[in-house]
Amino acid sequence: MIKTISPKEVPTATFHRYMLGAIAPRPIAFVSSIDRVGQINLSPFSFFNAFGSNPPVLVFSPSRRVRDNTTKHTLENVSEVPEVVVNIVNYEMVQQMSLASTEYERGINEFVKAGLTEERSVFVKPPRVKEAPVAFECKVLEIRPIGEEGGAANLVICEILLIHIDETILTEGGEIAPDKLDAVARMGGDWYCRANGNALFKVKKPIKTKGIGIDQLPEKVRHSVVLTGNDLGKLGNVEALPDEGAVQDYAMRPEIEEMLVRFQNDEESLLFNLHEYAKDLLAADRVEEAWLVLLQG
Repeated sequence: MIKTISPKEVPTATFHRYMLGAIAPRPIAFVSSIDRVGQINLSPFSFFNAFGSNPPVLVFSPSRRVRDNTTKHTLENVSEVPEVVVNIVNYEMVQQMSLASTEYERGINEFVKAGLTEERSVFVKPPRVKEAPVAFECKVLEIRPIGEEGGAANLVICEILLIHIDETILTEGGEIAPDKLDAVARMGGDWYCRANGNALFKVKKPIKTKGIGIDQLPEKVRHSVVLTGNDLGKLGNVEALPDEGAVQDYAMRPEIEEMLVRFQNDEESLLFNLHEYAKDLLAADRVEEAWLVLLQG
């Protein structure tokens, strides 16, 4: 059963909860800003992402509050001083970040409330968070309001002027290591997600290759009762199937020979066991070998 909901037929707060529960995990922009008299604000926003690299652009949205349609201090600040620092939140500071999201009165410095350290920026007026593993100094290019009611977005489009990276999160090759970054992201309600441990996995990008596609898989593979959509996706990402010689050579392996003999009069059981074996190989990213197994059937 599918539950279908129109945003025009439910309260904004209800639809808001569905959106945030489904569109997840969302990266967090921990934004430091300043008003025209020098009062500093620090607040997190999970309506945030990167949108280009030449010029490098970030966008976050301090949306109007759903409950009472008021605006946030960050939005007011960037309207007065169009500069921000977008700090990245890791697991070590997630509780302090959450504390900074408290709706303190205007003029209260959340750096102080959250026990975080102000670090002078190079090109912009707002300070960066010293404890953040990565911080982007940005100038605000545009503030684009989308609506005037509670929950309406205010897209703050920022150009990155400078990036600060804690060198301890870098690999020997100079890349940011996701496990060392240990980033956190927002889910729905009170839930967060930690990008570390078993939550991290790789998927090979089909940039330099052109996979044959799931539509070109043999019918017995495409309609397997064992293989999942993810399994088929891996199989469809190869540029060509193994040649017949390689398939015949693989058939001489003891485990394959035993299977072919044991189920020589039971095609359904043979396919099931071959597919189970191939599934284990796919889980270990041994895609070429998985194909050699599947083509035995």
